[in-house]
Amino acid sequence: MRPIVGITACSEIVNGVDSQCVGDKYIRSIAVAADCVPVLVPSLGEALDIPSLLERLDGILATGSDSGVHPRHYGGNAARQTPDGLDPARDATTLPLLRAAVEKGVPVLAICRGHQELNVALGGTLHQFVHELGDKRDHREDTALPKKERYEPVHTVHLAPEGFLATLLEREDMEVNSLHWQGIDRLASLLVADAWADDGLIEATHVADAPGFAVSVQWHPEWRAEENPHSVALFEAFAKACQQRAAERRHCSGSE
Repeated sequence: MRPIVGITACSEIVNGVDSQCVGDKYIRSIAVAADCVPVLVPSLGEALDIPSLLERLDGILATGSDSGVHPRHYGGNAARQTPDGLDPARDATTLPLLRAAVEKGVPVLAICRGHQELNVALGGTLHQFVHELGDKRDHREDTALPKKERYEPVHTVHLAPEGFLATLLEREDMEVNSLHWQGIDRLASLLVADAWADDGLIEATHVADAPGFAVSVQWHPEWRAEENPHSVALFEAFAKACQQRAAERRHCSGSE
């Protein structure tokens, strides 16, 4: 049986109705590029039984989002927020979910907001507005472009020599579609940086000595994932870890 991967959802209001939302590209990347079974993890905060959920999942995909992580989780300026607002229900769900997944060894792939969430969940901090920093480039998407064109590569990242991504992709740098307001400031002590933009901003990490796969990227490998060999390699590595987790779960349950 294919591994089951939980995909984090955002709490949004759609046509006046409280809703749980996930972009199709994240669901499709898990189903097609990773060849796993996607299930949505709703932003329910304390109402979600995280330990029971993780017992039933073989991996977690922490998705990107227009919303920002609330500054109170990393000592930021709570009087300001990103233009697209905040999602406290998602924070209350994903931050403890990621901490628990890393601790339990459930494979994690964190993208964009998920990349930032993993750092905050493990004790790191964020730059709230990267473009306002004098030594950083403007990493925001160009809203004048059609949505599809915004996801074309926009800058280079340099991979840590002999790091996880450099070893996986067998290269020293690559072009990425990195689009965001916030970014990693102080790196969590459990994380190791795997890639940087030219301005020094951390664009990828992995959890040092993690009991399972735990990787984050600031860019969007889920966008047309099956058409990009670097994205395919990343999702296949994640899927391999999820397959191992699934085999271990079956063995423990006595179903093999």
